Amino acid sequence: MSRMKDIIFKLSGVLILASAIVYLIEPVVASWVMIVGVLLFSFSIVSAPYKGENIRMKRLYGFRVLSCGFMIASAYLMYEQNSLWPLVMIVGAVFMMYSAFAMPGE
Repeated sequence: MSRMKDIIFKLSGVLILASAIVYLIEPVVASWVMIVGVLLFSFSIVSAPYKGENIRMKRLYGFRVLSCGFMIASAYLMYEQNSLWPLVMIVGAVFMMYSAFAMPGE
């Protein structure tokens, strides 16, 4: 099961990046690709919660969930063709990057 979650996680990341590139050519298709990618990404994050007692790890997991919220908002803004979607996506990516680099240290 863990192998399948890893594949879904990687596939969702590729879909999110592809949607950002495809948006330049076909915004409607890109928004649907982004929605699918973000939903898969959020599923892979939320389905593997942190169950330990370390307060810092709980906070970092909270950052990951917050990042998913920003990505969902970005997908909605992309669907609405609002020009703020890249900014919201970057904010979500910053939270995800911070937690990705800080978690292995714990």
